[in-house]
Amino acid sequence: MRWLLAAFYLLAGVIHLLEPAPFLAIMPGWVPAPEAVVLGTGVAEIFGAIGLVQPFSPPLRRAAGWGLALYALCVWPANINHFMLDLARADGGLGLAYHVPRMFAQPAIIWLAWWVSRDNKTAREP
Repeated sequence: MRWLLAAFYLLAGVIHLLEPAPFLAIMPGWVPAPEAVVLGTGVAEIFGAIGLVQPFSPPLRRAAGWGLALYALCVWPANINHFMLDLARADGGLGLAYHVPRMFAQPAIIWLAWWVSRDNKTAREP
């Protein structure tokens, strides 16, 4: 699961850097310097992904997991904004079938980032 989550974040980070327009379109208006934020989120995703899969330092892996969990929490407002923007469109945008699972998936992604980064030795102890 750790490798799968890392691959997801690596791909998302690269997409943020190469094609920022879709992310800028869903950015809440109150976010300052949206271009810099999208660039920074892409870099954060890439470094988080690398941190999750590095084999040498469990504390670094743990920090990457906590960082990605906090990251997923911080980008949730953009997901909510995207949901509201889409529902306001005449054609309904991507629709509820896309947005409702995405809203429920966000807490799962936050938990998963924490869970896959824990030290397996410590995790097995009572």
